[in-house]
Amino acid sequence: MLSPSAAAAIDDLALSARLIVEGAHSGQHRSPFHGFTAEFSQHRPYRPGDDLKYLDWKILGRTDRLYSRQFRETTNLSVMLAIDSSASMNFPSAAQTDPSGSIAKFSYAVLIAAALAHVIVGQGDKVGLLTMNGDRFVYLPAKGGRAHLHALFALLARMEPGGSWHLDRVLARGGELLTRRGVLVAVSDFYDATDTTFRELRRINRRGHDVTLLQILSHEEIAFPYTGAMEFEDLESQDRRFLDAAAAAPGYRDGVSSFLRRYRDQTHRDGHDYVLMPTDVAPARALRSFLLRRAAASAAGAGAGLARP
Repeated sequence: MLSPSAAAAIDDLALSARLIVEGAHSGQHRSPFHGFTAEFSQHRPYRPGDDLKYLDWKILGRTDRLYSRQFRETTNLSVMLAIDSSASMNFPSAAQTDPSGSIAKFSYAVLIAAALAHVIVGQGDKVGLLTMNGDRFVYLPAKGGRAHLHALFALLARMEPGGSWHLDRVLARGGELLTRRGVLVAVSDFYDATDTTFRELRRINRRGHDVTLLQILSHEEIAFPYTGAMEFEDLESQDRRFLDAAAAAPGYRDGVSSFLRRYRDQTHRDGHDYVLMPTDVAPARALRSFLLRRAAASAAGAGAGLARP
């Protein structure tokens, strides 16, 4: 599998997405976005001429009677990708990247978003993109087809992190843009999440949409591998702090661990799908783990998520 830095170094985002998806598909599993195109409706007695593939063999075994399964056709699934393009996502910079292969969170988010879009369009569904540039929404409506996919890749490739973003506004707008039942996938470090954020996510869920939160954090933010006297700068506010990194490390790591645990537990309590994706993990490996976990949840009957049986 391509390392994060190798995947980010490829100039062609479409090629990067395809390579990531091909790496993620090394194994048998179902896509987490599969299953919204036809929904089971009811059983009815078998009639001569019915397609045998719809025969319910379990009922036959229990009752010795023939029943066919009927399905209700539905519209294609629409997925809205909401990407955090704030300045905090521009960490670490190229000069700060460590030998582990970690890249800037924004670059990683773009790679994951492109790969997911590739999966979604490849299965015949629709995907859109939403982010912010300053106080202005940047939006690409959810559509299908290869031409639209390449338009989405082009927009992702032009995006640059900077300033701040309004998490709650983006989530609310993403839920509104999904006019039919769909999936909102938010990709962010979620440092701006508050109680209002969780209320907004619950409101989106009540409207019938599924919610998936992909939290992108760097290895450096989690492990804090610094020592000595150092100056740290907030990328959004430009506030600066001088710290003895070794002395601050234990408290910092405890704080990050507590933050991640609270966020994960709250999202799971609310019925959302949550995944932590550190930027030193190969994008294909992170995507494959996500796909396999969703497939396992679906097979176990946990259909309240992205995957539907």
